[in-house]
Amino acid sequence: MAASKSDYYDILGVSKGASAEEIKKAYRKQALEWHPDRHKDEKEAAEKRFKEINEAYQVLSDTQKRSAYDQYGHSAFAPGGGSPFSGGGQGNPFSSYTYYSNSGGGQGNPFASFDFGDPFDIFEQFFGGGSPFRQARQIPRYSLTLDFMEAVKGCEREVIVEGKKRKIKIPAGVDEGSRINFNDFILSLNVKQDELFERDGEDVYVKVGIPFSMAVFGGDIKVPTIDGELKLKIRPGTQSGIMVRLRERGIKSLRHRGHGDEYVKINVITPEKLNREQKKVIEELKDRGF
Repeated sequence: MAASKSDYYDILGVSKGASAEEIKKAYRKQALEWHPDRHKDEKEAAEKRFKEINEAYQVLSDTQKRSAYDQYGHSAFAPGGGSPFSGGGQGNPFSSYTYYSNSGGGQGNPFASFDFGDPFDIFEQFFGGGSPFRQARQIPRYSLTLDFMEAVKGCEREVIVEGKKRKIKIPAGVDEGSRINFNDFILSLNVKQDELFERDGEDVYVKVGIPFSMAVFGGDIKVPTIDGELKLKIRPGTQSGIMVRLRERGIKSLRHRGHGDEYVKINVITPEKLNREQKKVIEELKDRGF
């Protein structure tokens, strides 16, 4: 008896009511975590998991396929499985869709009844980069570690490929796990974390602290961005933890024009030590219900 396939929602770690954006973020996280390049000691198991993740994403990211899966489960794509989607005929809204097999079918092939494509193709399309994994078998692959700002701004690096020095250009906006095809070799990128900025795709996040008095009365502060400091107006009555969005102050997109956004989290700094006069003022405010 063949083992049952895992639930697509469980594979991505999302609920059945997850939005398209939640599914996309979950895929991004899982695909980066289980890419075979990161599991060289357990490559076979990682490749299997990687294929499952991509299979789940291809179904759940497509409205029609997801609807079919929600109603019929895996049998929606299995010919002869008893589902109205398993073959043509009346009453089958998917009868005009043809599902081809990459491998030609056969026992034990989990992809025999449905074309999920090359799982490494979808990874490349989603994250950007070079050619699919199949080409990596013929051309050498290297890895390179970049500082956070090198990845954000792009840079030039000198590398040694097959004993020869090469100058290469890294485009602005690459991220952890990005792969670039230079025709005669493929480069996988690792990006160091930054002490100040956090990154989520093309968006960046930064935390800044303001004194209690500024939170009450308002004022101006300078906040860091990837392009330098920027003046930000703090409104009177600002609450700790509020997020301020700076449009187009994020990272340049690899896939389209424009930039992401920067999100500034405002933390109100509560003084740990007060002198006698300051304590007196606070006590008076407290008595007045402040």
